[in-house]
Amino acid sequence: MANDYEIAVEGRAYLLRPDTPKEGAERPQRPGETADELSEPLRGQAKDAGLIMKPPVRTPNTLYALEATEYAQQHGKFMEFHHAAYKAFWEDRQDLGELKVLHNVAHEVGLDGDEMVKSLEEKTYADTVMGQYQEALKYGISGIPTFLVGNLIFTGAHPYNIFKSAMERFLTEGVPPASE
Repeated sequence: MANDYEIAVEGRAYLLRPDTPKEGAERPQRPGETADELSEPLRGQAKDAGLIMKPPVRTPNTLYALEATEYAQQHGKFMEFHHAAYKAFWEDRQDLGELKVLHNVAHEVGLDGDEMVKSLEEKTYADTVMGQYQEALKYGISGIPTFLVGNLIFTGAHPYNIFKSAMERFLTEGVPPASE
């Protein structure tokens, strides 16, 4: 999308399961899942969007991953890190709650993995992440991924044409004037 339009993509943190323990939790297989495929409707949505999503074995605590994503964003590598972390979790079934996994993802996209891990251990981005999460709750966001294009908000994995339609609508209709 960023290649087709002059846009900046900004990532914002959202804790999907804030009650997940620090060490993560075992994830039982859901009804309708196989060892390599999620259940419906997620299976179909992923397929329609051209995504690989294998059922994870564990549910990670995502605080480190969200803080690492903020680190990547602050260092100009948000999309690269996001895509590499997605692959590590959904395709390679790695635990994004583990510092060594995040270190490897950072290194893979050209970030200083040691510096990033140090920032995670020092909680450099913890307040930023929690502030973004609280802001999302304030606006009624309850799922991921959630996208905001102008004043249009939608949640979930979608085929490219949905994003293209949203951009075309935004470019045609624009953003309504702010109330004074």
